[in-house]
Amino acid sequence: MTIKIAPSILSADFANLERDIRAVAEGGADYLHVDVMDGLFVPNITIGQPVVRSIRAVTNLPLDVHLMIDRPLRYVEDFCEAGADLVTVHVEADTEENTARCLERIHGKGKRAGVVLKPKTPAEAALPFLEQCDMVLVMTVEPGFGGQKFMADMMPKLRTLRQWIDQRRPECELEVDGGIGPDTCRTAIANGANVLVAGSAVYMADDIPGRIRALRG
Repeated sequence: MTIKIAPSILSADFANLERDIRAVAEGGADYLHVDVMDGLFVPNITIGQPVVRSIRAVTNLPLDVHLMIDRPLRYVEDFCEAGADLVTVHVEADTEENTARCLERIHGKGKRAGVVLKPKTPAEAALPFLEQCDMVLVMTVEPGFGGQKFMADMMPKLRTLRQWIDQRRPECELEVDGGIGPDTCRTAIANGANVLVAGSAVYMADDIPGRIRALRG
């Protein structure tokens, strides 16, 4: 299984964002993870479509845009048009019907789509959408802030999802986000993850290429 690393710009220096994006691109990153927060679904506010559009102009890395926003159906097409390559939405953010519509609209824009599960959300919540998903993201911290401790008790959920993905949607990627570092990366990989989101573990490293290599396990 190929392990991919998606550095999160949440830990980058926003005054020097282009510099920090180039640093992880040159360091061997596979995706650029973009956390979009609205201050409603999560208690924090980050960036919107204009910043995604600006990021798109300065990198060829695939943009993995994680929408931590209420009722994302309102905005998924906008983020696709702004330059996202993959858009993930939280199953908790709207009804099952509207979550399915989000995935349809993202695919309608020619982009990849996925769902996200918060820590307290069971693996079963992804099942209605699995056939539509190019990625399932399991949060290993509570969404909303960077720098939190990895929740190892999410590993049974990860193993369950890996089994279902292998059986029903093998082309779907399984991503983890939260508390990923040189130690926890091995735990996540051993339990089925193939895409690892890392923020401070990458951006606080003295050797970014070396850290990205280490995170591949």
